[in-house]
Amino acid sequence: MATTTTANALPAPEVFVIDGHRTSCDGGGGALGHPKVWLEIDHDTGFVECGYCDRRFVERGGPADGGA
Repeated sequence: MATTTTANALPAPEVFVIDGHRTSCDGGGGALGHPKVWLEIDHDTGFVECGYCDRRFVERGGPADGGA
């Protein structure tokens, strides 16, 4: 059985390039968002995706930062 990793899946709906490796996500949109969750970027991949809304957070200068 083949496995698909997050990096090979469909593109994230929104991508945020951030400084540092910790961030939070509440989905934005006030009441239309989701509960606030804290996320930590994996140093090997350079990104993390929110489990609620699939927003992708990329560490500036990390492996997933195309502008590095």
